[in-house]
Amino acid sequence: MIFWPLMPLPGSKPNDFFSDCVILFIPGTALLSFAIVLILSSSTEWLIAGGIINFSTFFKEPIFQMNTVVSFILVLGVLIFVHELGHFLFAKLFRVRVLKFSLGFGPKIFGRTFGETEYVISAFPLGGFVKMFGENPDEQVVEEADQRASFAHKQVWQRFLIVLAGPVFNLLFAFVLFWGLFLIVGVPDSRDTTSIGQVNEKSPAAMAGLLAGDTIEQINSRAIHKWEDVLSSVKESGGQPLEIQVKRGSEQKTVTVVPAMDEVKSIFGEVVEHRYMIGIAKAEALVYEQVGLVKATQAALTQTWSYIYLTVMGFVKLAQRVVPMSEMGGPILIAQLAGKQMAAGWIHLVFFMGLLSVNLGILNLLPVPVLDGGHLVFMSIEAVRHKPLSERVQVIAQQCGMVMLGSLMILVFYNDLVRIFSK
Repeated sequence: MIFWPLMPLPGSKPNDFFSDCVILFIPGTALLSFAIVLILSSSTEWLIAGGIINFSTFFKEPIFQMNTVVSFILVLGVLIFVHELGHFLFAKLFRVRVLKFSLGFGPKIFGRTFGETEYVISAFPLGGFVKMFGENPDEQVVEEADQRASFAHKQVWQRFLIVLAGPVFNLLFAFVLFWGLFLIVGVPDSRDTTSIGQVNEKSPAAMAGLLAGDTIEQINSRAIHKWEDVLSSVKESGGQPLEIQVKRGSEQKTVTVVPAMDEVKSIFGEVVEHRYMIGIAKAEALVYEQVGLVKATQAALTQTWSYIYLTVMGFVKLAQRVVPMSEMGGPILIAQLAGKQMAAGWIHLVFFMGLLSVNLGILNLLPVPVLDGGHLVFMSIEAVRHKPLSERVQVIAQQCGMVMLGSLMILVFYNDLVRIFSK
């Protein structure tokens, strides 16, 4: 699971910025310390987590390749812009004065002021924020003439929609991505095949000599026409040897495979059943079917909903401890995956960007202080009580949220490093 935490810029007060500041790397001081260790160390080896790390191999990892860096910044920049654009547009809709719209953090590289808003591109493209007039406690007591432009003086439902707009825009953006892709390229359709796409190591199939690319023609002299025939033959074998005839290039070969009882796991790693298997997977045979507006819309809605469901269930499985915390990934994993998807082709990158956009939207809706979902909870309570929670309660809650997200950020960053150094 990709974990994409959002938290205020290190050193800022909880209310310094409206909504969130997207930061994918470990909080500033720790990141700076890590960089100093890399730069100033006279040794190329360090001891971490009980093992020796050789930093001379660290920078040979795919994450430091230009393709990975470019794709990471591209994906990240677009999704941050979309998220903050949602907050910005709804703030403007309700006539809230937006003081700054920033992409990135740190020193300003480029900035222009149009009207009452300063638009900024900063040095570190790891996040962004929208700063509005009246969102900080010290700005909530304003002149009567300025109250109409103050975030704090807007009705609860208006503030609610401004906060909600960021995550919703991420979900809508995923839909738009898929809709455009399906309209231009077509809807992907998996065609049935009896070709082997993968042979697991040390599996019965591997020990029998089956290879990826083999096409299964017969099992125990029974003709095989579709992949379901392969599955049923193995499942019903009772563990007895199977004579499998395959076509390999221009040759035909027959091998004997003894199925073994094994676990069938869901996408989240849950064991759903035990049955006889031989350790092979079907080769992917995708074709793109050209469709019109209606079918492209239906397919995009289906694709977006499937990603929403998988993301939500991922958090549920984490809470149930079905998915271990070690499976969570942070910025390094995101960068690695982005690079791989770009190398595989722009269609893969679009699907990956859609998945991350859904992940970002759902994560922000979690009822955790500091996240958009936490703000929505505060506003819901305010709507019921007809008055906001005290500033002290909100500050304490946000500080707790920052500690929790900071701890998780350290965890996923650690997981990313372990994945690299354990290779």
